Amino acid sequence: MDNAHLYLVTDARFRADGTSGLLDLAEAACAAGVDIIQLRQKNPRIEAAEEVDLLAALREVCDRHGTLLAVNDRADIARAAGADVLHLGQRDLPVAVARDIVGPQVIIGRSCHNPEHVDAAIEEPEVDYFCTGPVWATPTKPGRAATGLDLVRYAASTGTTKPWFAIGGIDPGNAADVAAAGARRLVVVRAIADADDPAAATRALRAVVAGR
Repeated sequence: MDNAHLYLVTDARFRADGTSGLLDLAEAACAAGVDIIQLRQKNPRIEAAEEVDLLAALREVCDRHGTLLAVNDRADIARAAGADVLHLGQRDLPVAVARDIVGPQVIIGRSCHNPEHVDAAIEEPEVDYFCTGPVWATPTKPGRAATGLDLVRYAASTGTTKPWFAIGGIDPGNAADVAAAGARRLVVVRAIADADDPAAATRALRAVVAGR
């Protein structure tokens, strides 16, 4: 996790015929430099067994490229899938409960939407990394107010050695602004998942945080 700088969150990329484009996206993005990839399938929701199957296939892609595999929200699915990372929102399972389910080796992350959340994530020993945002309003988080760059600056000002990422509406056109505010790690969704050329988008974002 210390060396991870670019984190992709994506849904299963279901096509009109019901098949998934997840693995094609993952292959392109991981080969181009994504360090972590998370499956976050909210709409339509899928059954746990189907998610575990998708994650098993995604695991093979991740292993080929040295990419960490992340699961959103569900500690039980993270354990069943042998995920490297479990990401928890503020309304998900308490961190201690999630840790009890996934065990000591899984990396646990936390979403932070204000300075108090950031402070708590830094102090919580079972939280291994955290995310600040959404920096800008995004349809992937409907109804969630944008935090702007101020929360990024706040996280940077803490001087924490715990890894943290900026998230929310970040793309190759504004990533440099986020980096200038103090972020050394980025989480993106649409900027890669919806790009005409996911590999090129990955490389462009990677270039912003490379060496920072």
